[in-house]
Amino acid sequence: MMNPPRSISLSTYRATHTLKRSVMRDLLALVARPNVLNFAGGLPADENLPRVELQECLDAVLTRDGARALQYGAAHMPLKELIAQHMHTRGVECTADDIFITNGNQQGLELCARLFLDGGENVAVEEFTFTGILQAIQGHGAQPSAISVDLEDGMDVDELADWVAAERVATEPGSVATRSRLIITIPDFHNPLGVSMSAKKREQLAEFAARFEIPVIEDSPYSPLRFCGDTIPAVKAYDTNDAVIYLGSFSKMISPALRLGWLVAPRELIPRFTVLRESLDLESSQLIQRTVAEFLARGYLEPHLEQLNAANFARRDLMLHALERELSGIAQWTIPDGGLFIWLTLPEGTDTEKLLHDALSQNVAFVPGFAFAADGRSGRNSMRLNFSNAPREKISDGIARLAQVIQETANLRESTRIETLDSRGFA
Repeated sequence: MMNPPRSISLSTYRATHTLKRSVMRDLLALVARPNVLNFAGGLPADENLPRVELQECLDAVLTRDGARALQYGAAHMPLKELIAQHMHTRGVECTADDIFITNGNQQGLELCARLFLDGGENVAVEEFTFTGILQAIQGHGAQPSAISVDLEDGMDVDELADWVAAERVATEPGSVATRSRLIITIPDFHNPLGVSMSAKKREQLAEFAARFEIPVIEDSPYSPLRFCGDTIPAVKAYDTNDAVIYLGSFSKMISPALRLGWLVAPRELIPRFTVLRESLDLESSQLIQRTVAEFLARGYLEPHLEQLNAANFARRDLMLHALERELSGIAQWTIPDGGLFIWLTLPEGTDTEKLLHDALSQNVAFVPGFAFAADGRSGRNSMRLNFSNAPREKISDGIARLAQVIQETANLRESTRIETLDSRGFA
């Protein structure tokens, strides 16, 4: 096999040079062992996938559309129209012409990064955020700027305003430039924090984006996964100046393997997204688009979400009850109204990366908090727990095993501290 030319340096490839592999992907090999109870993922349980309904829709599409469903083709207009109808339930008034189909949410993030980032900019994100967001912006030479999050109502919009003011720099008399190019937020059932942004903050954020002319990317794959509390309109619903781009996905609401999502964007940006998409993969699968459109047209989505959210609600409560029983007074955690995740924080000094290796010895897994840190350092004493995928009958036992490891680690740390004091003659 021919070796690559020696004259080509890895530094030539800017995107791969700046990208860091997702810690969650590295975890997959560790948690794939048969007996590991995996609280590390972000998947629905197998029994909650709508296999029968999808099979019906696939058969109907192949019978009705034949070869057209198996060829290349433009975005499926009936699907775009159905997505526009779905967006109305989020308070967003749009038409099919405002919809751009993507291969999952991650491609939407990548397209937005390609459109808005040239390299060297700063992008405002929550202090802990989805690793795919960090990969998208760092892959285009930009840097994340961490904005604090209130675990009751989301991103600190006042701190965001201060950040933009500090980022703005004068370049020449009478003109203002800015290194702050983009804001990316996960307002619904945040990954990894589980928190949702309040309606007041969403309105402030939309107004803020219009006033400072900084686009907001609303990364919202989890919004349909609400199982309690009142529905909150999307940030895009408060957008009166085309300053917000909404990202949605069928991966979490129907099936991860569909790899189908969409953007709601200002209409004049759709041709630019089309050109950018052509350099990636041209278009989304006609077969998948038509199957999902059939699923929506048959009215399968609402009852499926009702069943899925009820199942996730039950799993969330099982995990919360186990946490209260096993870790009350030792740890703190969020109580999400939907989505897939609980964020758990342990006392300062706890290292959840080391704790993970100890937990794996007890066949239980989670994601250490630092994996989501925008600054790459924070969250050493935190972890993300997924409740949607673990078998219901094993959640309580898994939390008990995790609590045992946490308590043993705390006892060892306290014992080491006392021994150190003894050795210095202070005790």
